Amino acid sequence: MAGADPTDATAEVETFLDAVAHPTRRADARALDVLFRDITGWQPRLWNGSILGYGSYHYRYDSGREGDFLATGFSPRKANLSLYIMPGYQDHGAILNRLGKHKTGAACVYVNKLADIDMAALQDLIRAGLADLARTFPLTPT
Repeated sequence: MAGADPTDATAEVETFLDAVAHPTRRADARALDVLFRDITGWQPRLWNGSILGYGSYHYRYDSGREGDFLATGFSPRKANLSLYIMPGYQDHGAILNRLGKHKTGAACVYVNKLADIDMAALQDLIRAGLADLARTFPLTPT
């Protein structure tokens, strides 16, 4: 997933959001798009055909591998909403405790629907993730 090239056509983003099959997931995806735009001030780009990303950063590992990836974003998957908190949320336990019903992965927080979570906590988590990422990598607005 990392290192993939995003697209930035507004029409592609709108088509992607319109194509979310489940009506609740589609409404949640639209609400998240507004939320991420408001918090970041950035426009979404479609990454890997299924992730809306806001901002980006360039990474380079000690191994020499490098690439670009989204700074933050989400994907309205069939099973859940995947929220990308880069580079991870390990230091955000207090915010996650306020978030509500969720599961965690490597750099994702999974929620079934927005009605299950505290939106103020989600806003805090997105902001904290971006601040965390910016301490390690320069962020590029989109």
